[in-house]
Amino acid sequence: MKSRNLAVSATVLLAVVLAWSCGPAAERRAEVVEAPPNTLTEQEKEEGFILMFDGETTTGWRSYNGDAFPEQGWAVEEGTLRCIGTGNGESGSRGGDIVYDGLFRDFHMKVDWKISEGGNSGIFYLGREIEGRPIHHTAPEFQILDNDRHSDARRGVDGNRKAAALYDILPAVPQNTLPAGEWNRAEIIVYRGSVFHRQNGEDVVEYNLGTPEWEEMVEKSKFDVELFGKYIEGVIGLQGKRYDVWFRNIKIREY
Repeated sequence: MKSRNLAVSATVLLAVVLAWSCGPAAERRAEVVEAPPNTLTEQEKEEGFILMFDGETTTGWRSYNGDAFPEQGWAVEEGTLRCIGTGNGESGSRGGDIVYDGLFRDFHMKVDWKISEGGNSGIFYLGREIEGRPIHHTAPEFQILDNDRHSDARRGVDGNRKAAALYDILPAVPQNTLPAGEWNRAEIIVYRGSVFHRQNGEDVVEYNLGTPEWEEMVEKSKFDVELFGKYIEGVIGLQGKRYDVWFRNIKIREY
């Protein structure tokens, strides 16, 4: 009887192992299989994504309100697009903000980012290039920050200046940012005026452009409601401050 029970137990254990290896867990493992950095997965190709950065050149990128890529302050380094820190605080990088050479309205963008200790940067979208105006006067910002060290993490309201937040307007909930020096995956989705920030696989911000609620939120922030956050075709930009920040796997598809 004892040997029979052992045989039954072994059979049950084998069934459990097979179910685990062939069931949902296997599907979850399959989902995290990715292409090498700065390439597209087969699924992304089918969905119509394109690369905005090839890991080797600055093709497609230029200075905000400029015609060429900045000669200093930014570089391609080990498969990343890097803003080179200067250690001189908040007052802009040597290269300034850069934008991708195209206009996007309804889109799904993906980008991996890594920030230095105490660093601060951002991803702009739906922006306009206006002479004499910085990009943040028109473009909403997906905040990039070292939440553990930079003072912006303690400013604003309810964490709306922490990483992945809609800067100075809406906090990221949950706040799931990995520490300085580690890669985070950001996604920005805009479709018919609805906007989502997604970080590390979770939706963390959601809002709707052009609504009374949106106008009220903007009025309470530091931004000019007459120019800021309009549902238009706009540029996508990366913020250049005096901190080291790295970007890779920059991809986009249009709806």
